[in-house]
Amino acid sequence: MTVASDSIRLSDQCEAHALCPLNRARAGASVRIKRLPESTEITMRLREIGLGEGQVVKLVSSQTMVVCQVCTARLAIGVALAETILVEPLPLAKAA
Repeated sequence: MTVASDSIRLSDQCEAHALCPLNRARAGASVRIKRLPESTEITMRLREIGLGEGQVVKLVSSQTMVVCQVCTARLAIGVALAETILVEPLPLAKAA
């Protein structure tokens, strides 16, 4: 199986469930953050930079780093941290 096939399969898994890790969303998809990591320090820092619960973000890239667009800013976070941020995919009408 190719890398592209793997990423499509992971994206399909994300869309099939109510919540999935941020790094499993498809690049270009808009998602709403539903749950942050349990660590208070990390959670506070994520909220400070705009990645709080309820925030809609667009996944720009998910390779060695996960790049998200939050409002007009792009933020890069590590894959391990992105794995702990649970999101829900948004329908295309809400994402715009």
